[in-house]
Amino acid sequence: MRRRRLRVVIPAYPAFNIYSCIAKKTTALGPVCVASAVNELQGWDAEVIDENNLCRHGPRSNSGGADHELLQQQRPADVVGFYGGLTSTVPRLYRLARFYKDRGVVTVAGGQHFVGDNIAEALSCGIDYVVFGEAEETIAELLQAVEGKQDINEIRGIAYSNNGEIVQTPAREPLVDFDRLPLPDFSLVRYAKIKIYPVERIRGCGMNCEFCTVKGKPRCASAERLLENISNLVETYNARCFFIVDDLFGQQREQTIRFCQMIKVYQERIRRRIVMTVQIRLDKAKDTELLTVMRQAGIRYVAIGFESPIEEELRAMNKRINSQDMLSLVNIFHKFGFLIHGMFIFGYPALENSKFVMSVKDRVKRFRSFISKAKIDTVQVLLPVPLPGTGLRRRLEQQNRVYSIQDVGWEYYDGNFPLFEPDKPMSALQMQHAGKKIMRRFYQFRYLFLVAASILSFPTIAFYFHNLKLGWQKWYRIWRKRLIRFGGWLTIQKWTSDFQKGDFSRKLREARKNLTPQ
Repeated sequence: MRRRRLRVVIPAYPAFNIYSCIAKKTTALGPVCVASAVNELQGWDAEVIDENNLCRHGPRSNSGGADHELLQQQRPADVVGFYGGLTSTVPRLYRLARFYKDRGVVTVAGGQHFVGDNIAEALSCGIDYVVFGEAEETIAELLQAVEGKQDINEIRGIAYSNNGEIVQTPAREPLVDFDRLPLPDFSLVRYAKIKIYPVERIRGCGMNCEFCTVKGKPRCASAERLLENISNLVETYNARCFFIVDDLFGQQREQTIRFCQMIKVYQERIRRRIVMTVQIRLDKAKDTELLTVMRQAGIRYVAIGFESPIEEELRAMNKRINSQDMLSLVNIFHKFGFLIHGMFIFGYPALENSKFVMSVKDRVKRFRSFISKAKIDTVQVLLPVPLPGTGLRRRLEQQNRVYSIQDVGWEYYDGNFPLFEPDKPMSALQMQHAGKKIMRRFYQFRYLFLVAASILSFPTIAFYFHNLKLGWQKWYRIWRKRLIRFGGWLTIQKWTSDFQKGDFSRKLREARKNLTPQ
């Protein structure tokens, strides 16, 4: 009897953006976890197709993404699952869902996008079943139902259409016992070339930022499981670079410290250095013991959500940090030798009862000044995205400020486009241009010449003959920063070129015209 197959698809980004380059080196962790769980089921095979990382030999279609006609010819899928974790990829997701549904394939979708009215939208756009929350257990039961071995109504955490009526079953309790799950099997990601492996220990985040979709009490796996995950990838795939995707590294402090100590000992045993990147809150700078063990563990890069240097915007975001403390805290990370990636949101709408007013020019100055003083190594400046299910979207919808999806579709929800009427006196186009202006000041063409100067200066490391490691670190940090800043300039140039070829400006005019006056 033929084994059935689940194919999980990570849809291609709609256009070139800041995620495009890094996406060619990594993949999304959620789809891998789901496929790994299914691959252990009797009678089922699973695979992941990441359309953003198809490598050289991946089957590509002329219209972008993978050639799914060829995939179905070579390895027919009985069920196809779609990753809806990035709202900007949803139009592509729906096109693929219709493609498979027309061929009699069962279609399933999950991810942060599918909340509220978007559930009905998905079920009318080629999706048979929507899965809510974590899917490792749900998908196993759903596949049993596809085989006729389980009643669909008994499965918790799904939605489907029954004779035109949407049926939504009771929610499933979030996972807490992660040891019951198999380790993510990256061999299931076909055609991809993965250089940065995503791993996790904690799911959920209790910070409740208004713009974020990740909510809920953090649920933690053991430090041993994360170590096992990393060591398995090192020993199986010769992996060296890892991104710990936990939204807030450092939660469950004692377990985090223990993990850092364990991974340090592991690296000493195998005599190999592992490079790790984490996402962490700025206020963790106050915990010098944590920062010390992080550096000893090989954590080199920290991604920090500064979001804004403007106090009124931080208050609206519910960030729970004072902008006045930011510079002193980031300086501590520098002293410990971390390379810092700063994430910012430009033009965040103030609270309705706020009397805060600031010109575009002054906002840009405030951001530029902070970035310069903070000496951040790499910077990402995006616009506010009113994602489905977030407090930001609810607030802006109540104020009738969100542009209609019919005018500005989901494909623009990547942080590069204005999606709502910003605070006065700023216009939507001014907000967009200002965000890019900040990035252009940071990433410039002149860094190409500075990269060349760094290469020529390499022999000066010899002056550190008493401590060659220190000399290498100083040279490498400067060289890396210059190289990335030139690469960032190329990225901005590519995005600008693609934007000029598109028709977003026309769509924006229509969207603003169609906003009903309050």
